[in-house]
Amino acid sequence: MAIPTLCIVATPEDSTAEIVVYGVVRGTDGPEAEGFDTPYLERLGLNGDRDQVARTVLDDRTVIFVGLGESATTESLRAASAVAVRALGDVPSLVLALPVADDAAARAVLEGAALGAYNFVGEKSKRDGQEFAKEVQVAVGEAHVSDTAVRQARVLAAAVHRSRDLGNMPPNILTPAAFAERVVDEAADLPVTVTVLDEEELREGGFGGIVGVGQGSENPPRFVVVDYNPGRATKHVAIVGKGITFDTGGISLKPAASMLGMKLDMSGAGSAYAVALAAAELDLPVRVTALLCLAENMPSAAAIKPEDVIRIRGGKTVEVTNTDAEGRLVMADGLQYAVEQKPDIVIDIATLTGAQQIALGNRYAGLMGNDESLTESFLEAVRAADERAWPMPLPEELAEVLKSPVADIANARPGKREGGMLVAGIFLQEFVGDADGNELPWLHIDIAGPANNEGGAYGWNAKGATGVMVRSLVGFTADFARNDQS
Repeated sequence: MAIPTLCIVATPEDSTAEIVVYGVVRGTDGPEAEGFDTPYLERLGLNGDRDQVARTVLDDRTVIFVGLGESATTESLRAASAVAVRALGDVPSLVLALPVADDAAARAVLEGAALGAYNFVGEKSKRDGQEFAKEVQVAVGEAHVSDTAVRQARVLAAAVHRSRDLGNMPPNILTPAAFAERVVDEAADLPVTVTVLDEEELREGGFGGIVGVGQGSENPPRFVVVDYNPGRATKHVAIVGKGITFDTGGISLKPAASMLGMKLDMSGAGSAYAVALAAAELDLPVRVTALLCLAENMPSAAAIKPEDVIRIRGGKTVEVTNTDAEGRLVMADGLQYAVEQKPDIVIDIATLTGAQQIALGNRYAGLMGNDESLTESFLEAVRAADERAWPMPLPEELAEVLKSPVADIANARPGKREGGMLVAGIFLQEFVGDADGNELPWLHIDIAGPANNEGGAYGWNAKGATGVMVRSLVGFTADFARNDQS
């Protein structure tokens, strides 16, 4: 994770950086930037539109102008700083002199700069990927920005980069076992406990969903528990992540074109893991347990098939009517395990349904749950992080399509397309109750669309894996701990 050094200065004049970046707002009478008149900006071809970049030289110093759109919000500032860092590429240092009015705006600029400096080289034989600035300074003017805010920006960016790296890795390299080993290695120096269950332990522990999905692959499944538990914590958040390291659809085989991008079907687990490590790095006063449900969904003579019945941890049986609805099977085990730990709330995050992408597109996550106050609290964190999510219902009448004549519930109903995202949420809700049938407060986040950016980079989002909802989850977790202490 090549994140530039982040630091703050008062003004561009206080910086020794050879490059200074200014923000341009699209005003009613033309482009506006502090210290520059409108005709000058217009001669550079600027109008203030988002993502617009122009370059010039003033007093022997390279000056970059970047568009902010209609106003300098935290969202436009975060995006503009990322755009500027990408546009400048490999430079020794630069100073971002964007219009920062307060601490929140300054933190957005810091975050954007670190998020924009992302490049995944992967397995290329030559390191031909783009490099970025080694140092980024942010001019904050009179805004009070502490060293803690700078550190937080770096930790949050590192968490997003960690999630992106995992999502971008080739599936023959990031197998379930390799994912688990990576977690053990990366978490070794942090105050977290990592527990890995292999296929035999999963079978003995009654994890029928994870075992069933993984049994068709030569790469056996894993279940990884990453537990950050500071002694002063009085609240506990469990985050369950879907970790299908590659999804062929199993016996219900996907068309060839639909398999492209399926290495990102583990994005939920990557995000849950990144959040737990970020909580540890930030020393948050709340217990965070990430539960990673890792398997590879492959067709073989050993694979589960339609009309098989499997038993989920806790005892409920599921008729498998579609092996390509495998994510909810592994998540059912993870949710049941989470409930057994008796956390205060359970959150799951998954690239769960293509229906989510159809309903909400590629930039909005879908939210479902059984507790309105939990959903609203999370939406506040989403808005604070300038991410995008939309609450969806869980209509009781859709549960009818999951009735099974041979098991407690079916995992899908092929041929019935209506409400596919909601039906998946209804299925998961069956597994958030304790032994007495009492449901824990639960939130489901479907990121099937926004987890993967198939187009060019935009704002602070890179091409490929986006690490979506990582910052929102960290912010929500921090707020959850803070509210408990107030």
